Amino acid sequence: MRGSTMTNWMGKAATSAVIAAFAAVLPAGSVLAEDLEFLIINDSDADIVEFQVSDPESNVWNSNLIPEGYVLPSGNEIVVIVADGRDICEYDLRAVWDDGGEYVEYDANLCDLGEYTFVDP
Repeated sequence: MRGSTMTNWMGKAATSAVIAAFAAVLPAGSVLAEDLEFLIINDSDADIVEFQVSDPESNVWNSNLIPEGYVLPSGNEIVVIVADGRDICEYDLRAVWDDGGEYVEYDANLCDLGEYTFVDP
């Protein structure tokens, strides 16, 4: 089982490609004031293949924030934008690794964190 620390996610060369991919799925007009931007860091030994957030009041995970065809390699970081237009800070977080491992944290305050680090247990 993997865990997390409150810190960042994806390599410098890969970061630019993934940020461009994230920008492609954001609505025109860039980041709104209500959208959350934070850094995810993968300090675990495996690649993260899925990263999702969800409103704590919902029983459903939102879409994978890692674009299809990409992973967040071990030892890398990336900027993530939650572009849902909501003015909430608390979200449930879910990460899935390429080895089948999964980590879930409930009610993480993304406004206060600024970054989030996934680590091995």
